[in-house]
Amino acid sequence: MINSDNDRLTSWNNGLTKQSIIDFLNSTVEDGSNYIKPEDRIATFDNDGTLWVEQPIPVQADFIFQALLKSSLKDPSLANQQPYKAIIEKDNKYLSLILEQQPDAIMDLERAIARQWSGTTPNEFEYEVKKFLTTAKHLKFNVNYTDMIYKPMLELFDLLKSYKYRIFICSGGGRDFMRVIAEETWGIHKENVIGTAPEYEYQNGTLKRTKKIIGGISLGPGKVEHIFASTGRLPVIAAGNADGDIEMLDSAKYKLLLSHDDHEREYAYNDGAQKALNNAKDKDYTVISIKNDWKKIF
Repeated sequence: MINSDNDRLTSWNNGLTKQSIIDFLNSTVEDGSNYIKPEDRIATFDNDGTLWVEQPIPVQADFIFQALLKSSLKDPSLANQQPYKAIIEKDNKYLSLILEQQPDAIMDLERAIARQWSGTTPNEFEYEVKKFLTTAKHLKFNVNYTDMIYKPMLELFDLLKSYKYRIFICSGGGRDFMRVIAEETWGIHKENVIGTAPEYEYQNGTLKRTKKIIGGISLGPGKVEHIFASTGRLPVIAAGNADGDIEMLDSAKYKLLLSHDDHEREYAYNDGAQKALNNAKDKDYTVISIKNDWKKIF
């Protein structure tokens, strides 16, 4: 057992969930049937709703919607196309399909994203993201989005690293958006961020985005496909909070499902996670209750 495991998870309440995590980690480094070779110790985490707040709107969705709204005002011909139409009209029914990561709505969004940023360089896109993150405020807490990171998850990252696990973030959202903040916010190298990603072309000394997506959307089965494409391995540990994470969880030996059940300190909801929560016991998911398992959230 690594010394002072409980001291590393100071924002976690003592209980079955915390002990389960520690017991599993110890079993993977000790001789026995659960032993995992160091090179195979891979842990993958979803992003929105798993590492930081995703209500009332995921951070990246807020960034994208604001950018698409500006484009639609400049080019009125976009007003009748989705998702521009829904953003302009504040059509919450359609927008909820995007937020719940429904495939057809996500494809509409990806086409708009391709149009919006095709031809931009990595530095240009990074500048836009950083400008957004320094000005945008969370609607409920009125702080910058980067102040809404879950402290217990950062502590879990540190604990995993002490067991020589390599941590990867795997999201259905855009990889390049997450890479902008990965190192200073989560302590995760850019190359360890996996997500829906554009192809790039290098011409005349300049690298630019194209309208094509590499390997499809990183959602549902796509998460597992992208993880293997990036690492050559399947995860030993996986953590998520929604139905779109089920395949990633099922591909791992140890599965963590975050339950948003704390209305006072964060939010209480299960939209887009009903299937995962209903089947958690049968699928042997370790459910993390924000209300009961975390002393401190941010």
